[in-house]
This record gives sequence, C-alpha cells and structure tokens, in this order.
Amino acid sequence: MQPRRVMSADVLCLSHLRWGFVYQRPNHLMVRCAREHRVFFVEEPRFDAKVPWMELTKVEPRLWVAVPHLRQHSTPQETDALQRALLDGLVRQARVREPLVWMYTPMALAFTRHLQRSLTVYDCMDELSGFRHAPPILRERERQLFQVADLVFTGGHSLYEAKRAHHRHVHAFPSSVDAPHFARARTMISTPEPADQDHIPHPRLGFFGVIDERMDLDLVRKLADLRPDFHIVLIGPIAKIDPRYLPRRPNIHFLGQKSYDELPLYLAGWDVAVMPFALNESTRYISPTKTLEYLAAGKPVVSTAIADVVRPYGENGLLRIAGDAATFADAVTAALAERGTPAFHARRVSCDALVAQTSWDRTWAHMHALVRDALVRKGKRDADGEEAPCSIT
Repeated sequence: MQPRRVMSADVLCLSHLRWGFVYQRPNHLMVRCAREHRVFFVEEPRFDAKVPWMELTKVEPRLWVAVPHLRQHSTPQETDALQRALLDGLVRQARVREPLVWMYTPMALAFTRHLQRSLTVYDCMDELSGFRHAPPILRERERQLFQVADLVFTGGHSLYEAKRAHHRHVHAFPSSVDAPHFARARTMISTPEPADQDHIPHPRLGFFGVIDERMDLDLVRKLADLRPDFHIVLIGPIAKIDPRYLPRRPNIHFLGQKSYDELPLYLAGWDVAVMPFALNESTRYISPTKTLEYLAAGKPVVSTAIADVVRPYGENGLLRIAGDAATFADAVTAALAERGTPAFHARRVSCDALVAQTSWDRTWAHMHALVRDALVRKGKRDADGEEAPCSIT
C-alpha cells in the first residue's frame, strides 16, 4: 500500500480499556483519528455468551466499538483462537484492507500477528505489567511487540526513559488536555451544583478518575481523620479494590462514576483538586491526564510525588507536592490561604501558559506526522527489496 493511500486507511485499535469506562487517552486519540480514518476500537472480550459473537456499535460517524463475546471458562488458547476468528470476521464484514494496527495492549499480539497491515503502532500509555492481576506473560508479549512494531509512543517521560532502549523509534507523548472543556469549570461558579455534591460542606478536596491500586487509600483515610473539616470528594469507578477496604468517614464522599461532560460542573464546586496517588509499581511511570485537566479548570492542585507530576509541574511551581497526611494537609491549607492573592493569580497565569502549549489535537497531529514518516521509511525499504525488520509474517 502506498503512503498516500494508507493515510486514509482503516485503523484497528486493540485496547485493554473499554470505550465507555473512563474517557481518557485512547478515547481522545481515536476520536481524532476517526476524522481521517475509519476506526474499529476492539475491546477485551466479555465472557457471557453461549455462542461466540462480535458486538459492533457505532459511536461516532467513522468510529465503531467492537466487543468480542465469548463462552465462560474459555481457556487462554481458546480465547486467543476465538478472538482471532471474530476479528477476521470483522475485517471481512467491514472490508478492511491492510489496516493501521494501533495497539494498547501487548496481549492482543496473540490474535493479531497474522494480519496483513500497513503499519503497527504501540501506544504504551502505562506500564501494564505493574498493575494488579497483570498476566505473567505480559512482559514477554511486550518484548515480542517491540520486535514487530514500526512506532512506539509512550504516555509520559518516565515511561519513555524505560522503553527507549527497546526500539529504534520511541517517542514520548505525555498527557494532553481538552482545555476548553475543562475551562468551563471557571464559568460555572453560579451554576446549580449536582444534587449529590450540593450538600457537601467546604472546603472540598476533589479527585476524579479510576479508584484502584494506584490510589493511596491509607493517605486519604489519615487526611480525613487529621482534618475533619476537609471534605474529600472522590468521583470515579472503583476497580480491583474490595469495597470493605475503602475508607469510610463522614468527610469522605464517594460519588461514583460521572460522564466526561459532567466533570467540569463537579470541578467548579471544588476548592482544591487532589491526586493522592500511592507510590508503587503501578504508579511508577504514570503521567496523570487529570493534572492538566485540573489546571485548565483553574484549580490549585496538591499531589503526591509522582515522577511525571514532580517534573515539570512541581518543579515549576504550578502545583504543590506532598507526602504523608500531615504535609498533604499543610499543602491544602496553603493552597486555600493563597486564593485571591497576587501569588494565586501569578500561579494561574503560569498554569494557563503551560496548558496552552498542549492539546489532544496537537498531540494527534504530531503522532499522525510520525505515522506518515514511518510509512515512507517502510515504503523505501520495500522498494529497495530489503526485508523490513518490523514486518509481520
């Protein structure tokens, strides 16, 4: 396939995240990708069918979500074989030709290796092997994916440093932001609050995102006990955590999952946005998307010392970094005291300047340009009769 033709080629995106779970990096990028390509976003299977089948749902004019439904108790070998068969059926049904294969999970390599494709992109948004319940074979699958990928993108600078030696074409793309969406929080101060937040006293410390092993629940519990006047608002689905171990205090409020469109309204009612992440293997390389989203909303931010938050945000004084409950409480108190002062406005100006330098539109444009370059390189190798070291057989 010629480079000029493939730029309108179909995209098969293999993801470990479900489209409707939390609106994050894959959603932002694939929506933009679908402006120029047909995109088929293939989720991990659901084990709820008597007869295997592929559910296909159109969510955007040029974007479909595909969900394999498999039999319960399928073995790993059966699961891979069935996913391959269902994916082949989708390719035939949709008349997909030499797709651009965009992968978020190395585990998908087992049932996509056979596909004839124009290019393989590995968007490594997280170190999945560090997450709870990660398959033992994940590291080996990633090693194999590095061998066949044409391009590797990483979700942050720490992850880039960890992966750059494994492939010749690794590029760092830290979290971006839809700034206008979250800037709406600044104009919603007089808008009636959501009913489940309206009754919560101030000061409010807010967090949105997945509540899982990446959150330091012990820190949240100790902070609530240390400062009963602080009311901690936690928005998002709870995953891989036994509800019995969630901190239950009068000043901790779990509001559940909210839609992406609802988040600015909740943000508008917070006094400080917080990121109480644990410091463990699952957070070692994360680059939280919510950092820029909080800053775009004009909120002061307090975070634990996540490497990709400390640099550049903490080092540049755009937010406060804290450790234990006492220092976290002190940082929140300082942020509350700073409101309305010249220092507060100066910090916001600096935050706005940084936010203005990044956007998902800009990130996608840069990624797409690298895809074009990779296609040119691959085309030259093919024209010269050389075996492409990243080809799929």
